Amino acid sequence: MKCSSCGEVSDTWVYVCQEESADLKGGRGTANLVAKCKFCSRENSISIIADSVVPYEGEVADFKAVAKFDCRGMEPVDFSPRTGWTATGADSGEVFAEVDLGDEEWCDYDEKEDREVGIYELKWSFQVVKG
Repeated sequence: MKCSSCGEVSDTWVYVCQEESADLKGGRGTANLVAKCKFCSRENSISIIADSVVPYEGEVADFKAVAKFDCRGMEPVDFSPRTGWTATGADSGEVFAEVDLGDEEWCDYDEKEDREVGIYELKWSFQVVKG
C-alpha cells in the first residue's frame, strides 16, 4: 500500500478481507482495513466495495475488474494472490477448490476432460475509478 499523503510504500504485505472490519478514528464508521502510516502517522483506510467482487471468466491476456476498493488515504500498488482461490475447468465445469496462486501459477489434472489444466503468467493492474 502507498500512503497518499506522504507517498511512503509499505515494506510488508497488507491483507484486506471483506469479512473483517475496523472502526475509523473519531467514530466515522468502519473499513475493512484501517492502518496508520509509519512515516507520516496519518490514519488511512481501505474497504472492498460490497457486491464488487466477481469471478474472472476471461480469456488469456484479458484484464477484467474483479474487485473495487474505496481507498481513503492509501492506494494499492501491488498484489500477491496467495491462497483461497477456486478455479473451474473451462470445458468440463470441474471445480478445483483451495487453489494456491502463491507462486503466481497453478496446475492440476481435470479427470472429466482427461487433461492437465492450469493458470499461468498471472498479471494484474490497479485502475482509479471515480464515483
